[in-house]
Amino acid sequence: MTLLILVADGTRPDTLFGAIDAGHLPALAALRAEGSAHTITSVFPSVTGPAYTPLLMGLHPGDAGVPGIRWWDRAGTRAYAHGNARSYVGFEALRQDGDLCRAHPTLFELAERPLAAFTPIGRGLRDSERLGAGLASWPRVAWHHFRGDVQGWLQLERDLAARVCARVDAERPDLVFLVHPGVDKLSHQLGQGAPEVLDALRVVDETVGRLRDDSERRGRADALEFMIVSDHGHAAVHSHEDLVGTIAALGHGVLAHPWTFAGGRDVAVMVSGNAMAHLYLELDRKERPRWPALAKRWSSLVESLLAREAVDLLLLPHGPGVCEVRSRAHGVAMVRRDAGGHFAYQCESGDPLGLRAALGSAGSIAGLTADEVHALTLDTAYPDSLVQILALADSSRAGEIIVSASPGWDLRARYEPVRQLSGHGSLHRDHLLVPLIMSRALDAAPRRTVELFALARRIRSSRR
Repeated sequence: MTLLILVADGTRPDTLFGAIDAGHLPALAALRAEGSAHTITSVFPSVTGPAYTPLLMGLHPGDAGVPGIRWWDRAGTRAYAHGNARSYVGFEALRQDGDLCRAHPTLFELAERPLAAFTPIGRGLRDSERLGAGLASWPRVAWHHFRGDVQGWLQLERDLAARVCARVDAERPDLVFLVHPGVDKLSHQLGQGAPEVLDALRVVDETVGRLRDDSERRGRADALEFMIVSDHGHAAVHSHEDLVGTIAALGHGVLAHPWTFAGGRDVAVMVSGNAMAHLYLELDRKERPRWPALAKRWSSLVESLLAREAVDLLLLPHGPGVCEVRSRAHGVAMVRRDAGGHFAYQCESGDPLGLRAALGSAGSIAGLTADEVHALTLDTAYPDSLVQILALADSSRAGEIIVSASPGWDLRARYEPVRQLSGHGSLHRDHLLVPLIMSRALDAAPRRTVELFALARRIRSSRR
């Protein structure tokens, strides 16, 4: 049996299911009709690469060791091109493997005969099992990416998918992880609603159709199991904040990509998606400082950021299991997790996460399991918020201030190859909700992408 995990990177649930309902994606429609379809939550930060860790490791990005597309390695354990800064962009996406938590295996390490394509995370794969990631692939990838060549990029995806389909037909690997980046790439460039985004989804549909046709031709119609999922959503961007310039204008020395060796040693600004950012303070300190001790020097920065229209939420980690949440319009609250794994939310001077209806007169709620958090928050602006906030804030590699952008904004106005019309990365629902299609009906629907790792292992075990 072959388990095929196809990642339609950057696909919203309404985009995928709407295209199926309109008759544009027949292979995916058949798969949904025979199996099941769900809307689930991804992870914060909702960005490509880090948001693959739940699928491949069963971990939130902070727990996996990759808290963002860009982050600052305060400990200086693995410096390379950008010094202490990380940037999993372009060929450096492959650097994630060396930063991943070693205590947890990847699906590739657990598989006997894995095959993958276009994945930025590939620990456990041999070179022959990882297509589209070698040096020979990068000139073509870079040519289409930096030129904004839509049709050239879609043909690149078709060619790579065809190689995967041929390998599946000939070799029958037990695990296939195939990424289709086209929806994400074209959404950034043209907007999620552009006709070309549907063309990118058709490439995914063509891949599913060919894989099933090949299997049926060989008399192995029941030899494939499919999991079609996205890593994050997308939402229109109408304005761009130069977060680096904003902080520098306040008088702070700033390091940021692509210039990570000059600018000062006060704040490292690491933007992802580009709707979230980690801000690392007092960069010469080897140990991560916590917010209560930082308040005297840095409260003015926090207040200045909250005054910006681009900033929706600021997260200020206080220590393990404790994070302060501040909103420009809706005040301050505390999020906590106790030793038993139960969550609490306490309004201090407002309700930044929009949970007032569940709070009652006390202005707080406590003793929630992770599943109860998901149910309570699913229909709010920030689904799964309490779980997502602490999963990132507790990471030793997270920033001292974590920024989530306002809807319609991103936080990086410069150094992008094309001006972005749509983006992702934040804690907002449009970025966090993703579609899932399974080739089988499920006894219990998953809530989060972080649950799919265990589901994949169960499917593989049950079909051996």
